[in-house]
Amino acid sequence: MLFWHTQPEHYNQHSSGSYLRDVLALPIFKHEELQLSPENDAKLPPFQYVLCTATSPAVKLHEETLTYLNQGQSYEVRLLDNRKQGEYQEFSTKVVKSIIRVVFHDRRLQYTEHQQLEGWRWSRPGDRILDIDIPLSVGILDPRASPTQLNTVEFLWDPSKRASAFIQVHCISTEFTPRKHGGEKGVPFRVQIDTFKQNENGEYTEHLHSGSCQIKVFKPKGADRKQKTDREKMEKRTAQEKEKYQPSYETTILTECSPWPEALYQANNSPSPGYNSSPNSFSIGEGHVRPRLIIYVCQEPEQNRSQPLQKRENADNNMCVYHAIFLEELTSLELIEKIANLYTISPQQINQIYRQGPTGIHVVVSTEMVQNFQDESCFLISTLKAESNNGYHIVLK
Repeated sequence: MLFWHTQPEHYNQHSSGSYLRDVLALPIFKHEELQLSPENDAKLPPFQYVLCTATSPAVKLHEETLTYLNQGQSYEVRLLDNRKQGEYQEFSTKVVKSIIRVVFHDRRLQYTEHQQLEGWRWSRPGDRILDIDIPLSVGILDPRASPTQLNTVEFLWDPSKRASAFIQVHCISTEFTPRKHGGEKGVPFRVQIDTFKQNENGEYTEHLHSGSCQIKVFKPKGADRKQKTDREKMEKRTAQEKEKYQPSYETTILTECSPWPEALYQANNSPSPGYNSSPNSFSIGEGHVRPRLIIYVCQEPEQNRSQPLQKRENADNNMCVYHAIFLEELTSLELIEKIANLYTISPQQINQIYRQGPTGIHVVVSTEMVQNFQDESCFLISTLKAESNNGYHIVLK
């Protein structure tokens, strides 16, 4: 993603006033015996989302909680209403829409989310990153999972009634970690929920509240083992060392945050109550505005190519058919994604893109070079097999 997502401003999410009176009465929440003063009550957000699984005990004070999930396991997310009775009149309808998504926590992966998710889609055809377990869920209406937005689900719910959505995360944290010497360390994800109400036209476009939490996803039963390992490590620490860490809470409260930019776009461009039908679901506005740059590419004829990419058409090998590539962000990463999509391969299979320069030298195609391409330029694509792996080097001639 080439937009910036603001992380929660504070991480001490279990401080005084963070739970509802109704929630405190439930057995699962008895670890927080809080007294909500009028001052604290006034600070409550309009909604609160609770992921019903324990946080890690190996998290330092004033840092954001970290929660471990098992791949494919159903976890309850309770949707809670903090508003006072008189505030209900602000709504034109009782029903609101919430969008749940799993996204990357690290900035470096946020910048390349489109490429990362497309690579996952290519390696796991037919699978989803996020699902909603409808039989277990309570009080949700019209649940939907778009076939193009693998990391997103949405549904309607009535805040005045009990509502719980059970979610399943199918991708594990190590699937997005490059293999290095010394093993792999899984990347953290975020579970984010954005809630909207209807506008005067009946469209769910008015943002009400957003919350998110940090998670890591392990293979089945791996989260339980990791939680146990963290607990055993903490038990071995001295009393003085333990004071530097927060306790393991039985549930995870999603911290207030800014809305996910794509959620705002989706809410403002999808028909109520359905999904945005654009197939280019990972890039804001893609396919809905005039592209900033158009280039035309043609795969070099068969006799001049080594290790050709798979072609979509069964055209004559000696015939050069050009395809239009529409660029919105004008980056080298976007160009890699578009070329990979054109030839039905994973973006991760393209190691580098070069442009053939004077005397036949190969110049690395940088973002700056893409930004200086002339509109409607034409290129021949030559492919060179990479020696180190099964990827390709692409040469634009």
